[in-house]
Amino acid sequence: MKIKIDRLTKELNLLLEKAIADAKTLKGFSEKELNQRASDTSWSALECIQHLNLYGDFYLPEIEKTIELKRYPAVYMEEFKTGWLGNYFANLMKASSGNIKKMKSPKDKNPIHSSLNITTIDRFIKQLEKMQALLLQAKKVDLAKTRIPTSLSAMIKLKLGDTFRFLIYHIERHMLQAMKAIE
Repeated sequence: MKIKIDRLTKELNLLLEKAIADAKTLKGFSEKELNQRASDTSWSALECIQHLNLYGDFYLPEIEKTIELKRYPAVYMEEFKTGWLGNYFANLMKASSGNIKKMKSPKDKNPIHSSLNITTIDRFIKQLEKMQALLLQAKKVDLAKTRIPTSLSAMIKLKLGDTFRFLIYHIERHMLQAMKAIE
């Protein structure tokens, strides 16, 4: 699939802005409400946010380090061509596709029954702001040739453009889940 780079970065920035606004909305609720679960096996709003923080802990340093290396400087390109695996992962996460399938989280990314407080949201907002800055810095590198290892395995690498799509669609997905959990 090909996407105009300007359109892609605009879409991803809008999703990050919405996530920041939703996270700030969540800060208006009590910790009791934020830790409330619909069932013993479902996640609370804070657990949804913590899940995203755990992914941010892995991916943000990887993206930053790779962008700083500038191994593949940006060349003028109007379009980004997704990789087949990256496109698959991104589409799997995309909530706006209307086809949200429940998935099992890796054990190290599953925050269920964690003791969480409002600082979880503060940390998340900082990560979102960092992601916005990295998306801006990514203009210096080739989104297709620059590759980021996945949290599944360092052997599996996705194009930087696909990594941003996967991560930000993943944020969108779990922010919807967090907002539903608070209702």
